[in-house]
Amino acid sequence: MNDTPRIRTVFSCTLLAAAVTAVASGCSGADGHPLSAKPYDATSQVTFNTPSGTGRVNPAKPLEVTAKGGDGRITDVTAVDEAGRHLAGELSADGARWRSTASLTAGTRYTVRVATEDGDGAPGVRTLVFETSPTKGALVVKFGPEAGKYGVGQPLTAELNRPVKGKAARAIVERALKVRSSPAVEGAWYWVDDKKLHYRPKAYWPTGTAIEVSGNLAGLKVADGLYGAPAKPLKLTIGDRIEAVADAGSYSMTVRKNGKVIKTIPVTTGKPGFSTRNGIKVVLGKEYFVRMRSTTVGIADGSSESYDLPVYYATRVTWSGEYVHAAPWSVGSQGYANVSHGCVGMSTGNAQWFFETVRPGDIVRTVNSAGATMDTFGNGFGDWNMPWETWVKGSALTGNAGIQVIPASTARLKPSV
Repeated sequence: MNDTPRIRTVFSCTLLAAAVTAVASGCSGADGHPLSAKPYDATSQVTFNTPSGTGRVNPAKPLEVTAKGGDGRITDVTAVDEAGRHLAGELSADGARWRSTASLTAGTRYTVRVATEDGDGAPGVRTLVFETSPTKGALVVKFGPEAGKYGVGQPLTAELNRPVKGKAARAIVERALKVRSSPAVEGAWYWVDDKKLHYRPKAYWPTGTAIEVSGNLAGLKVADGLYGAPAKPLKLTIGDRIEAVADAGSYSMTVRKNGKVIKTIPVTTGKPGFSTRNGIKVVLGKEYFVRMRSTTVGIADGSSESYDLPVYYATRVTWSGEYVHAAPWSVGSQGYANVSHGCVGMSTGNAQWFFETVRPGDIVRTVNSAGATMDTFGNGFGDWNMPWETWVKGSALTGNAGIQVIPASTARLKPSV
C-alpha cells in the first residue's frame, strides 16, 4: 500500500493550522483530500461468514469479516444487537480480518458497520443486518420480592429456572443483573446456590430509597447450549427504618423508628430447650390468625410440651414458624421470664400495635438468648448476619481474574499516516 500521498497531504494541512480559514479550505473536500470524501460503498471489498439471503446465523459461531481483493483494508468494525450491546472483537494488524471474541446473542438482530480504506486512503463503508437463531434451552430469571414498599432490611432475590455452575458462567449472569437505586448505595449479589442469588447493600437501605432491578440476559450465551431469556423488571420502594430489638435477658422489646424509640414492650421469648434464635431477622409477612400446633415443629402430640393454640396478630420472621405474636396465656410471665417455644410473645394489645406498625422488610433482632444465631439462608432472610467482607466473596465478580476483558481499542485499526 502506498502511503506517500497521505503523508504529503497531512503535512500541508499542518502548516496551515495557524490560519483557521486556511485550514477550513485547505482540508476540505475541495482539494481532493481522500479522508474528507464521502465514504464509498465497500460491498465488493469485504465478505462475511454469514448465510446469504434471509438465513439465520448460529449464535454459537463467531462472526468474521474479511477484506478481499488486496486493494484495501478494514479499519473499524462495530456490531450491535437490538438491546444496544456491542459485540467485542479483534482486528488483525494488517486490517485483513476481524473476528468476534465474545458470543453472539441468540434470537436477536445485529447491525454490523464495517469501515474500510483503499490504497489511496479513501474511506469506504459496508453495513450488514442479520438475525441470530433463537435458543430452545433458555435461562429464565425471576426477581423478588413482589413489587411494593418494604422495610430497610429487605434483600432482593433472583431465582433461576436452570442451575448455573462455574465462576465464568455465573459471572456472565451476575454481570447482566442490574440493581439501580436512588440514592445510590454499595451492594452485591451473593450466590446462595446454583439457582438462587440474594442482593443486599453494605448497610441497610436508606429510608425513601427507590430500587429498580432488571436483567439484560435475553439471548446472552451463559454456557454451551444455555442462553438467557428476557426478564421482567422489578421496582421497590423503602419505607421508614423500623427496627425491633427483643432482649431475651431483660424480657423486653424496644422498637425504634428512624432511630427514635417509639415503644418498649414486655415480652417472653423461648424457654430453655426452645431458645429464640439470636441475630437479625427480616419480617417475612403478617397473618391476622394462625393456628399453631406443636406437631409442625416436631413436638409429639400429647407430650408435656405439645400445644394447639389459636394465635392472633402473628408477624412471621422465619419460615420454620418463629413469629412475634399475641400470647394472652403468658401475660403473667411477660417482662419476667422466658416461657415460649421460640416465638416472641406479648399481650394482644401490644401484638396488634406491632402488627400494624411493621411491614415486610423491617428488622427484628434478638439479643442475649441462649439460642443459636439465625441462619443466613434457608429459613427466611438472615442475610444481615453475614459480615460484608464475607458477603462480597459470594459474588462471582469478586477477584474474577479468570474472565478475559477485550480492550475496546483492539477492535479498531487506526488509519496509517
